[in-house]
Amino acid sequence: MQFAKRLQPLQSNVFADMDTAKAKALAAGQQIIDLSLGSSDLPAEAHVTEAISRSLQDQSTHGYLLFHGTQAFRQAAAHWYEHKFGIPIDYQTEVLPLIGSQEGTAHLPLAILNPGDYALLLDPGYPSHAGGVYLAGGQIYTMPLRVENAFLPVFTDIPPSILAQSRMMVLSYPHNPTTAIAPLSLFHEAVAFCQQHNLVLVHDFPYVDLVFEQTVNNQQSLAPSIFQADPEKSISIEFFTFSKSYHMGGFRIGFAIGNAQLIKALRQVKAAVDFNQYQGILNGAIAALTGPQAGVKAAVATFQVRRDVFINALHRIGWQVSPPRATMYIWAKLPEPWSQDSVKFCTHLVEKTGVAASPGAGFGKFGEGYVRFALVKEPSILETAVEKIAQIL
Repeated sequence: MQFAKRLQPLQSNVFADMDTAKAKALAAGQQIIDLSLGSSDLPAEAHVTEAISRSLQDQSTHGYLLFHGTQAFRQAAAHWYEHKFGIPIDYQTEVLPLIGSQEGTAHLPLAILNPGDYALLLDPGYPSHAGGVYLAGGQIYTMPLRVENAFLPVFTDIPPSILAQSRMMVLSYPHNPTTAIAPLSLFHEAVAFCQQHNLVLVHDFPYVDLVFEQTVNNQQSLAPSIFQADPEKSISIEFFTFSKSYHMGGFRIGFAIGNAQLIKALRQVKAAVDFNQYQGILNGAIAALTGPQAGVKAAVATFQVRRDVFINALHRIGWQVSPPRATMYIWAKLPEPWSQDSVKFCTHLVEKTGVAASPGAGFGKFGEGYVRFALVKEPSILETAVEKIAQIL
């Protein structure tokens, strides 16, 4: 049996590899503390699940849902964005429902790239960004994220020969896995750069709310949106998900906002692949966007407490790691003798202790030497995990 060559770059995936390692450890009798996957352990809010529950009793929600049936959701998404960032959004042409932001970042290259075209991606970066480019037959040029540059890309390092063949750039801040936050000035630089070189600018924005610093008025700080640098939406598209802020990962719901032509092109790709989600899921998402937001603030406070507990525990065992300013992760530079083999460290860790983490190498060449821990357990379990980590350090 022969398969398409486009599958060859997809043979390895950090989450699939760790899933295999976890299964082996479990079979060997280890109790698993899974900190490898950024799947929130917090529950969806009651007003969200109640909206879905009510929908189940409504037979009219049980059929296929075409684009025009998503109008109420698109209106809610546009209003939510306008309220948060103060930039007007046309819900008719600038919003598209998605099955999570991962679907959007994976499908968009099919609408932009011809075989052989380049996409400019962050390294380390989220695996689906690369996967979508490979499925479209594109090539990848990685923009290294180094600690000395605050894990921000340096656009002037991209060779002119690569830029001549490039069609899109993908950014994502607050960043997974490094937890870095990009200043608005970087987005202004990125917009100008992409306009100059005729590139589509993609911003994956799942951690829009998971920022820990507080302003003087005790209001939650905001990570910048790409449209604050490109308010006309001249070249940009931004992806949002309900998995992080609203703990709806299993419901598979997100949306894109952006340039009307980009939204239309992505909609064309999506129409060839699937219909929309069940109407009840969209009703729950509307409830999340339009209902009380106290749960979002409480979740941020929860992850901040977990961050502090985990960092303090690491410091007690002699592993010095800087506290992240955002996301639900710890991005830790590996100590010796593990500093150049994150896969070996994570495999050994889960085998000997049952603690599962994600190797930095799984996020790209420049992720090597680091490990990512997801703060998806109660503080007492996180402290137990660090006690177990100490056994192999």
